[in-house]
Amino acid sequence: MDLVQNCVNAAGVGIFSLIILGLVIWRRFKGSNGREPPMVSGSWPLLGHLPMLSGSKATHHILGDLADRYGHVFTIKLGSAVVLVVNNWESAKECFTINDLNVSYRPSILMTEHMTYNQCMLSFSPYGAYWRKIRKMSNSGILSKNKVDLLSDIRGLEVKSSIQELFNFWSRKKDESNFMLVEMKQWFRELALNVIFHIAAGKKDFGGDATNNDKEAQKYIKTIRKFLRLIGTYTVADAIPLLRWFDFGGYEKDMKKTFKELDYLIGGWLEEHRKKALDHDEKRNKDFIDVMLTMIDGSTIEGIDSDTAIKATTMALILGATDSSIAIHTWTICLLLNNPHTLEKVKEEIDINVGKERCVNESDINNLVYLQAVVNETLRLYPPVPLITREFAEDCNIGGYYVKKGTRLFTNAWKIQTDPIMWPDPLEFKPERFLTTHKDVDFRGHHFEFIPFGCGRRICPGITFGIRTTYLTLATFLQSFDISKPSSKPIDMSSIVEVTNIKVTPLDILIKPRLSPKIYENMLS
Repeated sequence: MDLVQNCVNAAGVGIFSLIILGLVIWRRFKGSNGREPPMVSGSWPLLGHLPMLSGSKATHHILGDLADRYGHVFTIKLGSAVVLVVNNWESAKECFTINDLNVSYRPSILMTEHMTYNQCMLSFSPYGAYWRKIRKMSNSGILSKNKVDLLSDIRGLEVKSSIQELFNFWSRKKDESNFMLVEMKQWFRELALNVIFHIAAGKKDFGGDATNNDKEAQKYIKTIRKFLRLIGTYTVADAIPLLRWFDFGGYEKDMKKTFKELDYLIGGWLEEHRKKALDHDEKRNKDFIDVMLTMIDGSTIEGIDSDTAIKATTMALILGATDSSIAIHTWTICLLLNNPHTLEKVKEEIDINVGKERCVNESDINNLVYLQAVVNETLRLYPPVPLITREFAEDCNIGGYYVKKGTRLFTNAWKIQTDPIMWPDPLEFKPERFLTTHKDVDFRGHHFEFIPFGCGRRICPGITFGIRTTYLTLATFLQSFDISKPSSKPIDMSSIVEVTNIKVTPLDILIKPRLSPKIYENMLS
């Protein structure tokens, strides 16, 4: 019995020693990785911090408030997913320089499965050979500086056409004071669609104007709007994958239906282009789909067939060129109406450099430096994508904290761009800062305190195209019409983030022509 007892005691001591040794080794291993970033308190079982982010306040504002409590780098939980939130330019620089390749991946969620041709769309593709080849094709087809220069006539045509239609509508609907009420978000949306449909698919007047009653056009505008809303939706299944079967809210069903409708539209365009290519009409203007067909029709790219690659890339261009431009245009007009002195300075600059006897051309934009400063300040306060989303492919260190592989990354561009250390009076609208103290700061990813279009190798590829369209649209609109608020109250600036940072309420403003009628009549001649 004593022998048995001794054996038991020895075994117990041995097991206890192994446990202690294991704990020591584990602690040393964990310690060698470094400390983990602080986790925000108040996490719910299963849901994590989703209830905290579901209020009326915009997510980037909520996360900015948390940064004031927890520091510039902290973590939250979105269901089962751990998210690192970065809120200062130093940590953002660390992410997108030293760790740029590591954060060049996108999280895979329900939306990417059903609405991006299973991650074949450029914005949502995993970083790799396919992404690099598609980005190169997009640049050569539409987004390079040389190609953007060649497309200036189309941008000018569509902007002037929309201005002319708005003037004609004003002629029919003006009130006794010669003003007319117009909802600008819709006007900007349809102008953006006209521009990108023309350039991407050769479609003219598809988006229509603010009075368009074409049922087909309105149907697809509604579909695109729904598509954009669903892309920005984080579902219950994304937070708790085990609950996917229930499809709470019917989001998965809506995603499949909406994607099918948009795929049908773009698939039809692709077949139209194939038939036209058989005519061998060398004089026909070639659009983006034509270019893609020339480069890859009938082949595969890293296992992806050409039809899927062309449709996915065309869809990505259309979606990327609409919501971002709508957001920038809308917020710029809101800020100008809430700051009438700035509005007058913009109009004065246009009158001095262009006058009232002809329309603004793209060649005039270089002289409209104050307008450019206004756009920069709008991008600072209302970045189109205030939360830049990525996923860590490998373990690394950010801001002195250890970050595990698979952790998601939110870079809070809005918080970075309103940091009082880098931006005095950070919440004030002061375009002059981009002509004085911040005149050398640009939005192309070189200055990490100002990243409205992202940064690193996955920076938005359409910056040149988008910003040139924005300058021309705003300059032409503000040259053509006097604008004012319909009441003495400030414009409502409440926002919500879907794919982009959009204004919650409509933008109803009063407009009145500033130029002589013959200018509008001869705009397209």
